[in-house]
Amino acid sequence: MLMKIKSFIAGIAALTGLALTSCSPFTLVNSETYNNANLSDFQTFRIITPDEGSLPPGMQAVTYYNIAAAIREQMVERGYEESPTSPIVINIGLTVHKEIATAPLSAVAPPPPMWGPGPGNFFPYGGPGPVPPYAPYFMMPRSYYWNSNAQVITGIYREGVLTMDIVNMETKEALFSASVATILEPGDSQFRNLSGIAEAVQTLFSKYPVPLLPQYRNQKK
Repeated sequence: MLMKIKSFIAGIAALTGLALTSCSPFTLVNSETYNNANLSDFQTFRIITPDEGSLPPGMQAVTYYNIAAAIREQMVERGYEESPTSPIVINIGLTVHKEIATAPLSAVAPPPPMWGPGPGNFFPYGGPGPVPPYAPYFMMPRSYYWNSNAQVITGIYREGVLTMDIVNMETKEALFSASVATILEPGDSQFRNLSGIAEAVQTLFSKYPVPLLPQYRNQKK
């Protein structure tokens, strides 16, 4: 009888632990592959750097590097190699304000000039002027590779939502995009700490179509 009671208690404890670990403060807002891309065909990647664009308002360099490190880990553990000459670029965006419902990109911003060095070219849609309150702020203007008729995702207009685009810069095509809410502390404008950012980015990759290499699968919760 004592053994049965101990087994019962152990079972309850295991279920409770599972319930606690399954609760995450992060929500995958969207995850989608574009242009019929086979992401396993690519072998290299590079992450957009602050000197190629501009950090979103409120994001300090240390936060960028923590996000970049977490993304890098996810990519490397899927068999990709980081290369400064890779045509596969990972762009980072952050929603800094709350706002509106789904609408075509063409309805919320005029066609921008081609992205490149120069004043005013590092805003979300590539054009000069203030950051629209309804738009995520991307380090590299999204309009450089995003179809102007594509539908934007309502959920990314929640403050603190982190968005990652994977882009083939040789063809100017978006390959994959995912967003996670939220990398801000609840009720605060402060960013999550290093472990929180790592967990958020793990959620960001939770539906990425290329799996982790076998040696890393058992390390992830």
